[in-house]
Amino acid sequence: MDNNERRDKGMVYISDEAVFEKQKRARRLTYKMNTMDTSDFEGIAEVARELFGKCGKNIMVNPPFRCDYGKNIGVGDNFFCNYNCVILDCNKITIGDNCLFAPNVSIYAAGHPIHSACRNTGYEYAREIHIGNNVWIGGNVVICPGVTIGDNAVIGAGSIVTKDIPAWTVAAGNPCKVIREITDDDIEFFFKNNRFDENAFMDMERIWRENSDSGKFSFRNKGKLPEIIKRVKERFCNG
Repeated sequence: MDNNERRDKGMVYISDEAVFEKQKRARRLTYKMNTMDTSDFEGIAEVARELFGKCGKNIMVNPPFRCDYGKNIGVGDNFFCNYNCVILDCNKITIGDNCLFAPNVSIYAAGHPIHSACRNTGYEYAREIHIGNNVWIGGNVVICPGVTIGDNAVIGAGSIVTKDIPAWTVAAGNPCKVIREITDDDIEFFFKNNRFDENAFMDMERIWRENSDSGKFSFRNKGKLPEIIKRVKERFCNG
């Protein structure tokens, strides 16, 4: 069994010449992407579709972008990846629909033994990382091997994610920890205690209504949504 096979089976392995050979395709494609006219959005997206193992509709990647293999990365629909993203995809990296990556997001499936005597032999490992649907990853976040981030979660800027993060939560810090749950009451606010203005909120309600069957817009409890929307509208009426 060679080291590529060991890696793909989730075993420890050594990055030898055969392993680096498998990375050449990604290096060529990322070089192509990172040297393109940055206003060629469709051209860059086309290279990303060739690079990634699985790719949904309507994706956007802002170069520079780096990865080891590309083929181990799967992204869903409406994926937006901002500048300077690094993904060490020595194992599978799955990213759901409607995910947003701020600048300088780093996702590391790769890791090394804690003990230096083991580490210095060259053996390393890789563990899968899973990011759910509708997840927003803030700037300068590092996601470590083996982590799962649940649907509709928000990871605060600068966080180091070493353990799983549940769905519908805001989490931040080093190490990253849950700060609070996200509820449908949050639809009233766009930043801290700043509320949406009436025109923006009414436009969002229209978009939700017209796309109610699309699956793009998630709510914790749709049954309570009319009550929340009514309350927000009453606030507009009362000034």
